[in-house]
Order: sequence, then C-alpha cells, then structure tokens
Amino acid sequence: MPVDLLSGISVALAPLLPWPVLGVLIGFALLVVLVAALRRARGTLLRLLAVLVLALALINPSLVQEKRDPIKDVAVVVVDESPSQAIGDRRARTERAAEQLIQRMKGFDDLEVRIARTGEGAEGGGAINETHLFDALNRAMADVPRRRMAGAVFITDGQVHDVPQVPSKLADIGPIHTLLTGDRNEGDRRIAIVQAPNYGIVGKPVELTIRIDDMPGRQSADAAVTLRQDGGPPGTIRVPVGQDVRVDLPIAHGGQNVLELEVEPAKQELTLANNRAAVVVNGVRDRLRVLLVSGEPHAGERTWRNLLKADPAVDLVHFTILRPPEKQDGTPIRELSLIAFPIRELFEVKLDEFDLIIFDRYRRRGVLPQMYLENIADYVRKGGALLETSGQGYASPLSLYRTPLGAILPAAPSGQTVDRPFLPTVTDVGRRHPVTAGLPGDRLDAPPTWGRWFHQVDVTPNGGTVVMQGAENRPLLVLDRVGKGRVAQLASDQIWLWSRGFEGGGPQAELLRRLAHWLMKEPELEENDLRAHVDGNRITVERRSLTPDPRAVTLTDPSDRTSTLQLADDRSGRAVATVTAGAPGIYRISDGERTTLAVVGAVNTPELADVRSTGDRMQPVAEATGGGIQWVTDSDTGPNPGVEVRRTQPDRSQTGSGWIGLRANGDYTVTGVTDVPLLPVGAVLALVFGGLLMAWRREGR
Repeated sequence: MPVDLLSGISVALAPLLPWPVLGVLIGFALLVVLVAALRRARGTLLRLLAVLVLALALINPSLVQEKRDPIKDVAVVVVDESPSQAIGDRRARTERAAEQLIQRMKGFDDLEVRIARTGEGAEGGGAINETHLFDALNRAMADVPRRRMAGAVFITDGQVHDVPQVPSKLADIGPIHTLLTGDRNEGDRRIAIVQAPNYGIVGKPVELTIRIDDMPGRQSADAAVTLRQDGGPPGTIRVPVGQDVRVDLPIAHGGQNVLELEVEPAKQELTLANNRAAVVVNGVRDRLRVLLVSGEPHAGERTWRNLLKADPAVDLVHFTILRPPEKQDGTPIRELSLIAFPIRELFEVKLDEFDLIIFDRYRRRGVLPQMYLENIADYVRKGGALLETSGQGYASPLSLYRTPLGAILPAAPSGQTVDRPFLPTVTDVGRRHPVTAGLPGDRLDAPPTWGRWFHQVDVTPNGGTVVMQGAENRPLLVLDRVGKGRVAQLASDQIWLWSRGFEGGGPQAELLRRLAHWLMKEPELEENDLRAHVDGNRITVERRSLTPDPRAVTLTDPSDRTSTLQLADDRSGRAVATVTAGAPGIYRISDGERTTLAVVGAVNTPELADVRSTGDRMQPVAEATGGGIQWVTDSDTGPNPGVEVRRTQPDRSQTGSGWIGLRANGDYTVTGVTDVPLLPVGAVLALVFGGLLMAWRREGR
C-alpha cells in the first residue's frame, strides 16, 4: 500500500507477517513494556525503543521512486463552417481567430491541439440544415480519455443547434469557450412557413400559413411579399409583420407544385437568404374520370376496360354501341340495351368533368350528333384529353376524321388499310419521348421482343409526333398538342393481342398507362421539360427534349451566385447533371427557355431561422464547464490581436477579460520504479539488540 509524499516519491509498506499476526505480537510486546512501566522497572524506555524498532522492521517500509513521463493534454478547436458563417466578415474572422488561437496553443509543450470543422465527418450527405458543433467535438475527442481533456474552444456565430440538454455532463471535458464571430446588435428580417400541407387535390386550393418577423423586435407595420408559382409570373401581397397570415395556393397540376415566396428587405439585413421560402405541395387527382366509347363489340374492348378498372383512382364510364339507330328488325326496345346512352348528359352537361375521353373503334353512325363532336373538340382545346384507336371504320367514309374532330386529330386516313403481319417498333424520336422511351422489350440494335399485329389503318400525319411505326414504317402512334389539351391516335385496334400473350405478348399495360398519364398532363411524362430532384444536399437536374439540346443550364443558389452546369445526354431524351448544394434554400435552374426550382433542406431550416450572432445558446455550457464567451471583434485589434491563452489549474478560474484558460491535468505514465528499504537488516538488528542490552544493563544496576 503506497503512501504519496511528493510527486513521483512514495512510501510502501510490505509487512513480513500478516497484519493480524503482526498486530497481536506488537500488542503483546507493548503490554509487557506497559507492565514494566507500571512496576517502575529500570530500562523501560529502552525496551520500548527496541519494540518500536522491531515493529517497524516487521512492517518493512520502503521508499518507492517512480520515473514518470508526462502525457500531453488535448485541446480541441471547433471551427463553425455552417452557411450562416458566410454572412459578412464572419468567415474571415473565423479563419483569422483560428490561426491565432492555434499558434498560441502550440506554444505549450504539454498540449496537443486538435482542429475539428463542422463540414468534416458529417454523416448521410444531407443538406446543412443545422449547426452541430458538439458532434464535431465528440468526433475529435473520441479516442481521448476525459482526464486528458484540457478544454475546447468553439469559433462560431453562436447559432449552435445540438447543445446538450444537460450541460453539466460536459464538466469533465474541461472549460468550453466560445468565440463569437459576428457583431453586436445585429438585426435581420425573415419569412417562415408556419403550416403547409404535403399534398393537395388538383383543381382545389390549399391553405398555407406564413409569418414575417423583424428581429430583434423591430416590427414594421407590414411588408410586401412576392409570390411565384412554378417559376411563373410574380404577384405581390401586403402582409402584416409579426402575425400569422393565411395564403391560398391553387394546385394546378399533378406532381410537385412549388410556391416561392420572397419578402422585401428591411432596413437592417444580415442576409436575404431567409427572406425567401418555398413550399412544395404534391398535387394528386381525387378521382380520374374516364369516358370510354366503344363503337362496336370486339376482342380488344376488354383490354381497355381491364386496364382502367384496375386502377382504384379511376372512375370509368364505358358505353358500347351494340346496335346502330338505322337498324330496324322489330326487336323489342326493352331487349336492346340495359342502359340508355345518356348523350346530352355526357357530351354537353358533364363533358368538362372528364379527364380523358377514349374513342375505341368508333365510326359515324348517327349516335353522336355533330354538335356533340364539336363540343369534344372544344373540350380538348380548353385543356381536355382525347385518345382515338382506329379500327376499320377510320379508313371509310364514316371516319371520325370527317367530323369536327378531324380539326384536332393529328393523322388523316388515306382510305387504305394494311392487313398483313407487322412488328410495331419505336421510332428514333419515340426513343426520346417519355411515353415510349425504354419500353420493356425494345432494343436499339435488334427487333423488339414483343409479338406481331395484323391490321393497321394507313394514315398521314398532319401534325404531332410519330413515336411508333408499323407496317412498312407507316405511322402507328401519333401524339399531338391542341390548344391547351392533348390528343393521341393509335392507327390500329390490335393492341389486345399483346394482352392475350400472342407471340410472347408485349408491354401493352405500360404503354397504355404512360399514354393515359401523358394525355392527362402528368409532369413526369412531359417530353420537353426541365426539372430538378433533391436527395439530401444533392441536386439532380434533368432536361427532357425530343431533339438533343447542347445548351448548358444556369444554377442560381440562395445567395444569388450563379454557376453553369453542362448536362450529359443519354440518348433516351434525358440530359442529366448532378451538383452538391452548399447551403439550404431555394435553387433556381434555367436554360433560358424553361425555369425550375429545387428546394434543399427543410421548409423552415433552423440554420436560416435566426442568423444573428449571439451567445445565448452557449451560455449554459459556459456556466456548467467554467468556460467563457467572448467576441472576436473585441480582441481583433491592437499590437497583439487575438485572445490570450493560459494554462490553468482545475480549481482556478478558467476565463477572464481577453483571455481563456485550458485545464492543466498533469497526467503521466510510469516508465520505471526504484524501491529502497528504509530500515536495513543490519541496522535493525543493531538497534534491537543494542536497546535490549542497554535495558538489561540498566536494570541490573
């Protein structure tokens, strides 16, 4: 059991007998001496001296001297590289303060300095939405025992979002100091999204709640807010400052609807990045209403019905014309049809309620008057969708092309039909169109793997885009835009052969699904479009075009800095480029013709919620660990700029005006031990026998 006397020197006790035995012997000897003392025997003191020397010899004390090598303490400098540090002169002050601090720390031989930056070692590759300095500190000192920690210094603007809820648990790290890089009495204005839905019904508005704050407390009466939806023309509203305000966002289409909001600058601004906000609301269709009119019963009729009924979001209204009006054979009326064809209700009263109208193998037979066909043409021009699948009747004088619909149909019949086997193929432009690009079974260097068809109407395109061809490279599938609406024409009624698996079948379900969604203007199937996808802090820019487009796109970041991206074309109608976002916010991408937005980070990212420099968040940590909070600007001037660094004892003050302290722990490792007995054997025997002899002689007188 060593007993410390001085640093590196101690006394060790190694008794020659067990302590209980040793205690009994020493106690008995002392009892004999006590009895002699009570009898006033001569030589009692000499006997006591001999007993004590003998007892000390049995205890066997020795002097232990350790050879110690000091262990360096560890101090961590955490440098904040979050986006808010790019405001004003903060970045320059941070680097200057870090350089000065590290140089002064390196002047201590017993101190190891480690530097941790918030941009290093982050997990997940996500966008920088928060400042996590304590995560960086924990990574830097992961392999260091707490007893070796001298402390830490944070160089930051004070907006730290991972401060522990119980700062007292950090006390064993040592003092944690904060050097603030901003200016005192800063002010800023921000716009925040208080409430926003993730989804909305197409055609119906959704309600947003926004709020504008002037910080710290300098509230203006109101402010102008500019709103822009999907990069369209801007609109302006006046919004009271410091209050929650409701704004209606119309959901114009399916997919992402992006509303961009920007509030005018205040008199005092740190950054305009938090003067902007964006809301992304996914538009979904409540129910898709499809009207399918089959001109006559045929084998492919069920293909359409099965496809449309398989989707629970589709309301299908299907009528098949079983008997033309001119046929008179005396059949009772009650046996002609289960349901009367409500022509006026469908094609006049409720026509605009349908999202898609399909004419399947229809020919003029007097069922639909010309007036109703004109209504359908107007319905398409106003934004509706029409799909015509041609049967034998399209090549006859009874063709739909010879009705008001002929003005919007993209292909005119020649009057001929092709009745021989052929393999439907995708055209070169069709391989760039999202409706037919990458269809399962299509191959660039060989015929497709799907089955043949046997009937096709010969048509001549007078507009639109031919994406598939059939016999002798005749147009098979033609897509066109008419006014605000869309039209598709399939010059054959034999796609049902694929659904029956003839010769291996084909991708009829995928083709018809894409075709219907393109007609109903699903954004993912736009053939000429610019869009951006966000995954964490990675922005993928994609441009679709029917012809290769060599133009670069311009990327504008939340700080209004611009850069150029060159997109790589993959020969399938897509040109793609990927860039890493350096900060959360709204990124604008434009190719000069189209513009899209990318929203990186949360709707209300904490990193931009309050960008003022403050020590309020770090004050509990400073109090719990004995650290201090100082402003870089206070020590950035003078003959010796920068904060002073001192090595302090653990029980002393760790901070003061213009200086910070780092705890001196005095830790070490023992590399050798020297053990020297305090009572040599010869000396002990001489003292014991000498004492006893002198006591006997004294007693004999």
